[in-house]
Amino acid sequence: MSWTVGDAVDYKGFPADKSKTGGWVCAVMILGIEICERLSTMGIAVNLVTYLIGTMHLPSSASANVVTDFMGTSFLLCLLGGFLADSFLGRYKTIAIFAMVQVLGTGALAVATKLSQLRPPPCHANEVCKQASGFQMGILYIALYLIALGTGGLKSSVSGFGTDQFDEKDEKEKSQMAYFFNRFFFFISTGTLMAVTVLVYIQDAVGRSWGYGICSASMLIAVFIFLAGTKKYRYKRSQGSPVVHIFQVIAAAISKRKMDLPYSVGSLYEDTPEGLRILHTDQFHCLDKAAIIREGDFDNMSGSGPNPWKLCSVTRVEEVKMVVRLLPIWATTIIFWTTYAQMITFSVEQASTMERSIGSFQIPAGSLTVFFVAAILITLAINDRFIMPLWRKWKGKQGFSSLQRIGIGLVLSTFGMAAASMVETKRLSVSKTVDRNTEILPITVFWLIPQFFLVGSAEAFIYTGQLDFFITQSPKGMKTMSTGLFLTTLSFGFFLSSFLVSVVKKVTSNTNEQGWLADKINYGRLDCFYGLLAILSVINFVIYVICAMWLKPKTPPKIGVQMETIKASSTEEIC
Repeated sequence: MSWTVGDAVDYKGFPADKSKTGGWVCAVMILGIEICERLSTMGIAVNLVTYLIGTMHLPSSASANVVTDFMGTSFLLCLLGGFLADSFLGRYKTIAIFAMVQVLGTGALAVATKLSQLRPPPCHANEVCKQASGFQMGILYIALYLIALGTGGLKSSVSGFGTDQFDEKDEKEKSQMAYFFNRFFFFISTGTLMAVTVLVYIQDAVGRSWGYGICSASMLIAVFIFLAGTKKYRYKRSQGSPVVHIFQVIAAAISKRKMDLPYSVGSLYEDTPEGLRILHTDQFHCLDKAAIIREGDFDNMSGSGPNPWKLCSVTRVEEVKMVVRLLPIWATTIIFWTTYAQMITFSVEQASTMERSIGSFQIPAGSLTVFFVAAILITLAINDRFIMPLWRKWKGKQGFSSLQRIGIGLVLSTFGMAAASMVETKRLSVSKTVDRNTEILPITVFWLIPQFFLVGSAEAFIYTGQLDFFITQSPKGMKTMSTGLFLTTLSFGFFLSSFLVSVVKKVTSNTNEQGWLADKINYGRLDCFYGLLAILSVINFVIYVICAMWLKPKTPPKIGVQMETIKASSTEEIC
């Protein structure tokens, strides 16, 4: 039994000693960063819309777009963080640097919400509220996007660096790694739960600057704990960015687009060790041209092999093909995260206009998302304890497949938007029976529970299904990038929400009416907007089913080289 980890080193660059490095202690130090990141990001996101409307005096639709743009940018920057970690910094340095960036961002946000000069004066009854100035919004944006930058860098590396602390070749540590993945999702949910309950309450009852200051202080403490484990961590050398490899294949294929493919696959270039080769497939033949050997392909400055921008191996081409096959499922899951965005924007705004008292206790509007988190945890528990055992007895399989889980999530989110539309119709009918300017309508906030619960249950299925799908169906050397690809569905979902809000606002507004998304929610038709999302979700589900049928389950690639004739049938020539 080896006492060192073959593919990992310690902080001095020597082979990592199993008895002195890695393991659960190091993994917990890393997970502390993840808890504080969730605490900060979700604690800000779920309650930011009430601050923008109530304090900064922004219109309802503009406030929702600020939140969704902030969240979308956070997840989009995961690609930047992953690229820097894979190509230059490594995961350890990436986490340390971007964690400090988030400390600065949350600290700046605490200051921005504390100083009266950085927010407009409060407005009184029968007065026109003065919106925040460009300078005031600029300071707020700087703070928010520092946080987004920190989040992007952290999320791209935390889970990967955590798994680096376990040796896949050691059976004991391999089982611990599987347990780590379960605890990782649990820690994310725990951080979110603390954010939507304790932190939101502090923001509303004590002060926002206190809430954001707690975020900054907790992340700073987590950074010190993380740095304390420097000598104990295991570090794995970077193998280069998968994004660069993809662009190399595309560039090589484009440069040889006019060349004809050889009759035999064996004539294509392959330098991958036999045990790591991937079988050639008959899809996307245009990419195969990247493996055609041409004069000048070996003009490489290093002289150690072909120029990777001119010639790529068959295995490298097949890795890119595997990524391309992920894209239809990637595209059809974006709409779910658009519906998810409504839970932390318009649904929170709905809650702020409804009766939220339990005795003498006033529930913060942002804390209604606790039902969302509870739905996730309950759904996961029911799936593990009841659905999976029954499915195993009935079908003989270990629960739903990744594609089935995604499909279930899309259906539940559709019902969630339909429920949201009906509840909003009822809330608007109540507002019409009283003065629409009434601050708190005589309707209980618990009417919102169905939409939170349905969309929360949908996330439990979709998040785990997407993560499983993108990891198992991607090339071994591109796991980090495929996880980043999964996170971009969240990003594009939030950006799509901002786009839809802007379009609906423009199309439905006229000189006399403010349209579906009025500046004040009681004067709009948010129920129609929710109904539109429900219809779009139905259309998207149909497209998803078609894509899932086209994407047959892929079995692990066999070892060796496939020597067969390329089928040139036009029906199979997809590119």
